[in-house]
Amino acid sequence: MKHVISILLENEPGALSRVVGLFSARGYNIETLTVAPTEDPTLSRMTIVTDGSDEVVEQITKHLNRLVDVVKVVDLSEGAHVERELMLIKVRAIGKERDEMKRMAEIFRGRIIDVTEKVYTIELTGVQEKIKAFIDALDRSAILETVRTGVSGIGRGDRVLKL
Repeated sequence: MKHVISILLENEPGALSRVVGLFSARGYNIETLTVAPTEDPTLSRMTIVTDGSDEVVEQITKHLNRLVDVVKVVDLSEGAHVERELMLIKVRAIGKERDEMKRMAEIFRGRIIDVTEKVYTIELTGVQEKIKAFIDALDRSAILETVRTGVSGIGRGDRVLKL
């Protein structure tokens, strides 16, 4: 089962490395990883998507809580949460492809953010399934390059990850 783990950690050199090292040392896979400073510049928020049973994720959480730099750990998958991923995709757009790519971007509520004579760069935000569906709907030969951020997640309503 997919789990979205949100970690509040000290914004210090090596903190990210220690968290990733923990996953690596125990043979846990990280599907996606995002990290950035929070509203408090001394803290960073890391979102990790991993696949595993509830027991495995419980072990991961226990190990994470033992790390010195980690302030708080929450498995967002245990409750109501919102998750999104951002993708920038560069596609070939020549001749009749231009209208088709524009239409596809509109259908998936994406935005064309850069235009040249032969290429569109499209920004698309949504859940991983939406991003995958967009890629699957395109002719593979039209895709020139993709960049994805990985999942960012936040609890719904009053559910807050703070000190």
